[in-house]
Amino acid sequence: MQRESRSLIWGIILIAIGFIFLGNNLDWFRLEWEGLWPLVIIGGGVLFWIGWLANRTEFGLLMPGTILLVYGLMFEYSALHGWYHMDDLWSGFLLGPGLGFFFMYLLGNREKGLLIPAFILIVLAILFWMGEESFRFIWPILLIVVGIYLLVKNRFKSSPVSGEADGLKEEKES
Repeated sequence: MQRESRSLIWGIILIAIGFIFLGNNLDWFRLEWEGLWPLVIIGGGVLFWIGWLANRTEFGLLMPGTILLVYGLMFEYSALHGWYHMDDLWSGFLLGPGLGFFFMYLLGNREKGLLIPAFILIVLAILFWMGEESFRFIWPILLIVVGIYLLVKNRFKSSPVSGEADGLKEEKES
């Protein structure tokens, strides 16, 4: 039964692709390869994810699937709206593997070692995106907010606890 369903799926896929190319060759519609080729990359990423959905123990499929999806989306956007957008999107080349590691951790065996490269790559991608013109004010403000948080968080934690501890010591001495 499994073999028959695979034949059915592949048969439908091949017939659809054949009709698409035939329609293009007969001028029923016009396919512009310049805007469509990234869909092949996106399709490859989707196939890797489908492979993982079919066998959830094969979480290694998530890495190439995620990379192909992220890169394919970047290429499709640039192909449709202009390749000059790659000046802003290039840090997606770090984001793809970073998300791949993250999904391998999240949907796999929860190996903590996967979080280290995921965190590094995702943070680097975000930092490089923040260096772009549209983000040039956001990341310094974010750094200031995080710095203030780090300075203030320990003061609030230590004050009530030490005060309570001193009060308890005084009650015991009385």
